Parts: sequence; structure tokens; C-alpha cells
Amino acid sequence: MSEDNKSAFQPQTQMPSKQADKPVSSPCVNICSLDEQDICSGCYRTADEIFQWGKMDDNARRQVLKNVAEREASSGSLMKF
Repeated sequence: MSEDNKSAFQPQTQMPSKQADKPVSSPCVNICSLDEQDICSGCYRTADEIFQWGKMDDNARRQVLKNVAEREASSGSLMKF
């Protein structure tokens, strides 16, 4: 087996992630209203998260989305489409 063929059979240590290929979209649903804790009633982001969104990299955005999911779940008013 040639050296070129050997590399084709080496296991990959990390599979590419489809999630990593796509930019993280904003969770904004155009229902923009901050509550008394500065959390948007539409997307469950804090005012600071909304303000910083455009400056965040995708990893930071994914963390915000995790925080959003936790806030939404604890709010008791999950949006269903």
C-alpha cells in the first residue's frame, strides 16, 4: 500500500460538525419587550446579550442560546410553533 493510500484509511480524530459549519442565527422573534429583569419576553436574551450579539463569535452565541433555553424553560411559557 502506498503512503497516499495509508492516509485515506487513518481514522479521523474529529468529525466535522454540521453545527460548526453554519453561522448561529439570532433567536429574535420580533417581540421585543424587556421585563423588569432586562430579559426580552420574545427571545429570552438579556439586554446585554442582545446588544453584544453582533460582536459575539459563534461559540459565545451558542452559549447564549443555551442560556436562553434555560430561561425559557424556567419561565413556564415555552413558545410552540
